[in-house]
Amino acid sequence: MNKKLLITGGSGFIGRNLCKKLLETQEFDFISPDSKEIDITKKETFALLFADEIFHVIHLAGKVFVPDSWINPDDFITVNAFGTKNMLEFCRRYNISLTYISTYLYGQPEHIPIDEEAPVKVNNPYAFSKHLAEQLCSFYAQEYGVKIIILRLFNIYGPGQKEKLLIPHIIKQCISDKEIIVEDILPKRDYVYVDDFINLLLSSIKQVDSINSNYEIFNVGSGYSMSVAEIIDTVQNILGTTKNVVSKKNKRKNEINDVVADISKIRKYFKWEPKYTFEQGIAETIDYYGTKLI
Repeated sequence: MNKKLLITGGSGFIGRNLCKKLLETQEFDFISPDSKEIDITKKETFALLFADEIFHVIHLAGKVFVPDSWINPDDFITVNAFGTKNMLEFCRRYNISLTYISTYLYGQPEHIPIDEEAPVKVNNPYAFSKHLAEQLCSFYAQEYGVKIIILRLFNIYGPGQKEKLLIPHIIKQCISDKEIIVEDILPKRDYVYVDDFINLLLSSIKQVDSINSNYEIFNVGSGYSMSVAEIIDTVQNILGTTKNVVSKKNKRKNEINDVVADISKIRKYFKWEPKYTFEQGIAETIDYYGTKLI
């Protein structure tokens, strides 16, 4: 019997792209139950899984939209932290390794680029919930021997993201609106294209057993940052538009001015680095949204 990869959160943005890639390549057999089949906040639902068929877990399930986390922090802690605790308990019971998809946790950085040794300074409830999950992962790795890879994903984009997120929101306005309106044009973020991240996930699964320790953290990004203004310019250049840009100059609570990931560790361990330039990734994303958002 071929053992399978378990993907939680398979109906989300990253999960859909991962499942699609696996169906195309057939590199691994996998199962990806939806939230109606497996509710990670209820540990009894894990009894529905056939643990002896699973060799590794990609844990993507969780709540992700930062503004919502300020409104309902309890939901984020319940799903992202306690849901991960239930996943870890499943892995502990059946000796299954885990890749946990975390997020940027460094707050206002002390230096750029940001490596994995930079101090954690969570500055919103979403990041807090992910940090709690990481601490649970660390405990289960050290005390129970669960093999865990943490991927701190800075910012991701690509075809299929929800409209309310920045890049699809900009693309939609460039395609169909008279002008482009954003909250603030100044913040800079490190973006990685979804296909590059999927390739990293597949590489990490293949090499998880070659990592000597039970617990390793890796930053995931491109190694450079783009401001909101630069994203708009890139989209407009590709589309050939020159629409007026309106910045409301609204700064989010605890806004961070600039982040750049130091990806030297992940390059060393997994021989991975992004293959898509930002312009190439945006062009691919525009091709998708050009028909979906109009």
